[in-house]
Amino acid sequence: MRDELDFDFFWADRGWMKEYFDQCFMEDYVRINHFRNHYELTRKNLIVKNLKRYRKIIDREMGKLEASRCDFFPTTFELPSEYHMFVDEFKRNPGSVWIMKPVARSQGKGIFLFRKLKEITDWKKSDYYRPREERADDKEPPETYIVSKYIERPYLIGGRKYDLRVYVLVCSYVPLKAWLYRCGFARFSNTRFSLDSIDDSYVHLTNVAVQKTAPDYDAEKGCKWSMQQIRQYFTARHGIEQVEEMFRRMNDIFIKSLQSVQKTMINDKHCFELYGYDILVDDVLKPWLIEVNASPSLTASSPEDYALKFGLLEDVLHIIDMENKLTGKEKRVGGFDLMWDDGPVMAEEGGVDCISPPSYSTNTFLGCNNDRKRQLRQLFKQLNNQRKT
Repeated sequence: MRDELDFDFFWADRGWMKEYFDQCFMEDYVRINHFRNHYELTRKNLIVKNLKRYRKIIDREMGKLEASRCDFFPTTFELPSEYHMFVDEFKRNPGSVWIMKPVARSQGKGIFLFRKLKEITDWKKSDYYRPREERADDKEPPETYIVSKYIERPYLIGGRKYDLRVYVLVCSYVPLKAWLYRCGFARFSNTRFSLDSIDDSYVHLTNVAVQKTAPDYDAEKGCKWSMQQIRQYFTARHGIEQVEEMFRRMNDIFIKSLQSVQKTMINDKHCFELYGYDILVDDVLKPWLIEVNASPSLTASSPEDYALKFGLLEDVLHIIDMENKLTGKEKRVGGFDLMWDDGPVMAEEGGVDCISPPSYSTNTFLGCNNDRKRQLRQLFKQLNNQRKT
């Protein structure tokens, strides 16, 4: 056991965290890529619970206007525990489309859409959902799902639905210190969007694991756009002011969601977390939080995808700084910009190479130019000169 835990840096999976983390003695310099209870933000039912609680606190302490900035997740209930609350809401919105997701599965597994309560009533009768005492076998407890109101009017590009994958690195929760990566990508569905075919997962689910099984999927062409392409497209269609407002709202999503678990998360100086946020933009340019991933896929589906994820991981290692090269006062390291350091981080005057000169106040540049190699050369040259003097 001692040999297995003899490491300086460990990219652990969630199963290892659950089994071994509390048994480890780690030297001060050791770093590991999950917080102990990371699932408070990344498990589908727990993030909703934490966001609802945080919104109530903001409403009570700061008023309804500030609380409204937390309205970035769809109406959601946990099943089976909130089934009757869901039914009441369902009846208040006849004809709406809802989406069911198992809380502990990924890559689109177990997800389905429905319009009629009968469809979920039939599903509710299955062995997977019944209370334990009513099940045919007594081996497994009922699987927990969430049910959310489906966003029926997503912003389409080429008639297709997509979501955005954004990377946020958290080095500490007390105080909260979070970095936003400039690059990311949009994942497109392979089939044109329509609410007439809610049973077609190729229309409604953008997960690459789902889309690559489509009969007409082109592996070379893929189904991704870079975040820079997305920003250029939106700016060309809507102008920089509207696009900046959309990205500012995304910043709210990142910060508010992290703050919602800040007091719940067990902070540990050995831990950091690279989150993969999934964001959906609707037809009025409002971004919605779909989910947060604790272990975002680092498998590359194209040379461009490989370059993005290789640079992402390299920059994570630079910020974790195992060799103590940094001063701790940096506002940019490679492709990462420091967006929160126990408070909002303001951008330097003079802006950044973006689509056009931005008017940012916060130090976030999602979808802007990522000249990470040049920035790293300048940064380490400056640090070397400081050490010499």
